[in-house]
Amino acid sequence: MKQTILSGIQPSGILTLGNYLGALRNWVAIQNDYDCKYFIADLHSITVTQDPKTLHENIKKTVMQYLACGLDPDKNTIFIQSHVHEHAELGWILNNSTYMGEMERMTQFKDKSAKQKKDSVRVGLFDYPVLMAADILLYDADLVPVGEDQRQHLEITRTIARRFNSQYGDIFKIPEGYISEAGARIMSLQDPSKKMSKSDSNPNAYISLLDAKDVIIKKFKKAVTDSENVVRYSSEQPGVQNLINIYSCITGKTATEVEKEFEGAGYGTFKVTVGEAVADTLAMIQAKYEELNSPENEDFLKDVYAKGAERARLLATPKLRQVYEAVGFIV
Repeated sequence: MKQTILSGIQPSGILTLGNYLGALRNWVAIQNDYDCKYFIADLHSITVTQDPKTLHENIKKTVMQYLACGLDPDKNTIFIQSHVHEHAELGWILNNSTYMGEMERMTQFKDKSAKQKKDSVRVGLFDYPVLMAADILLYDADLVPVGEDQRQHLEITRTIARRFNSQYGDIFKIPEGYISEAGARIMSLQDPSKKMSKSDSNPNAYISLLDAKDVIIKKFKKAVTDSENVVRYSSEQPGVQNLINIYSCITGKTATEVEKEFEGAGYGTFKVTVGEAVADTLAMIQAKYEELNSPENEDFLKDVYAKGAERARLLATPKLRQVYEAVGFIV
C-alpha cells in the first residue's frame, strides 16, 4: 500500500520558479510512487485581505498551474480546500487541543504580526497552524513535504495529534516530514537571504512561471551577485550560490559541474545562461497553461477539482465522524 503525501499552496496568482523547483516539480516526480493529495489552500489565503474576484481567478489559475507543471489528475487527488468542509470543522475541534502559548511562539505569526498594528492582527493569522494541522491529520498523511520554514508547523501538527490521541484514543496518524532529494530552497534574486516570493515588492526578485523569455533574462541579468566575478558554490557568495542551485535544478548538474562549466566565464555569461535554461523549461509549462486557459477547457478544469474534492471527502468524512464520536458528539 502506497504511503500518503499531502501538501497545498495558497492561491496567490501566478506561482514562482521557487514554487516549481521547490515543490511542484518534485510532486510530479513522485506521483507514481505515493498516494498524493494536493490542494489549493484558499481557506488559508484569507488570513489577509483578498479581493473576491481576484481570489476567485487566482484559485482557478493555481489549478491550471498544477496541471501545466505535470500533475496528473488521474494519479493525484487535486482539490480546492474549501470544497471539503471537513477541513474547517476539524480545525475547530483541534483548536481545543491547542494552547495559546504554542501559537504565540510560531515564528511566522511573530514575523507577520510584527508588521501590523496589534489591534488589526486577525485571529485567522494567529490560528492558521491549527487549520494546517487539520489539513494533514484529516487524511492520515504519512508524509508532508516541508522546507525549513515549515518545520515548525509540522511539529505543532505532531504535538496536537499526540495530545488528541492521548485524550481520546488512537485517532490520528503522526505524520513525518518529507524531504526530497531533488530541488532546493530557491531564494530571492535581489536578496538571497530571503525565500523567493510573489509577494516581494520588487518584481525583479522573483521569476513567475508565466514570465516571458525576455523578462526572465532581464531579471537574471539584474540578479544580485558580488564583486568577485567567480562562479563558486560558497555560503560566502549567497547570490551566486542561489543561481547555481537554480541552474543545477534545471539541468541536473552538480554544483561542482556548474563551477567547472563556467570557470573563467564571469557573471555576465553565467547569468544569461541560467536565464535561458529557466526560460526554456518554463516555455513548456506556459504552453500547457495557455491550452488549459482556453474557454473550451473550462468544463475540464471544473471536473478536475470536483472529482478531486469527491475523492478527498471519501477519506475526510469518515475521519471527521470518527473524531466527532471520540469527543462525544451525537453523529
